[in-house]
Amino acid sequence: MREILSNSPRETEQAGEELARLLEPGEIVAFRGGLGMGKTTFTRGLARGLGCADEATSPTFTLMNEYRGGRVNLCHLDAYRLESTEELLDIGFYDYLDAGWAAAVEWSERLSLTPTITVTFERTGDESRIIRMEGKGL
Repeated sequence: MREILSNSPRETEQAGEELARLLEPGEIVAFRGGLGMGKTTFTRGLARGLGCADEATSPTFTLMNEYRGGRVNLCHLDAYRLESTEELLDIGFYDYLDAGWAAAVEWSERLSLTPTITVTFERTGDESRIIRMEGKGL
């Protein structure tokens, strides 16, 4: 397990960039934490760390965003509106993994997934968070 104290959005992005070094094709990063905890900010750093061309944005309204052009392509899923894990088949989630993409999943606790890495966000102040990363290589 690795624990990081982040005191700003920039530090949260840097934590994502660091995690990107460990991420391989087909792996899932599962986020746990409520609204406004920094999940999309962390994903912005993750995508940048992978070398993806586009800046990560919240997938709340699109359900899933794609970030291409990096060492590993990244799909970014917001599972908040999903009713069940079976819906992942309908949106082609596993097709991305089979094609060698990595995945970042917000609201992962709503699904039955087997993540490679779990990232938990805990608020410690207005801007500060403890970010706990558990799984492969941590």
